[in-house]
Amino acid sequence: MTTLLTDRKTLLYKIYDYINARDIDAALEHMHPDVSWANGMEGGFALGHEEIRQYWQRQWEYIDPHLQPIQCDASEPGQVVVEVHQIIRDLLGNIISIKNVQHVFWFEDGRIRAMRVNPTSA
Repeated sequence: MTTLLTDRKTLLYKIYDYINARDIDAALEHMHPDVSWANGMEGGFALGHEEIRQYWQRQWEYIDPHLQPIQCDASEPGQVVVEVHQIIRDLLGNIISIKNVQHVFWFEDGRIRAMRVNPTSA
């Protein structure tokens, strides 16, 4: 594994920890100001830090997702695919969904520039 991929993998695992801890500010610190992030709940994309913050806050008012990265691989230059075990619960703790999905990340200047959900895994 290259040093660059190792660094990106370490960063992505931290991002999932921050998201699971609901630490929005810590997660956003590692994202490009113009980041594009897949909106898995409503469709489309959240663009930039403020839209991502609002999207996550809305999401967490309705569901309690937990994302556990299983594997990270470089698929193309500048792109990392993360296999994620996703458990979504309602706010009472009842499981709504358990499945594995793939998140695809792109980087710019050492920060996350974009995240998409692989449609074949959604």
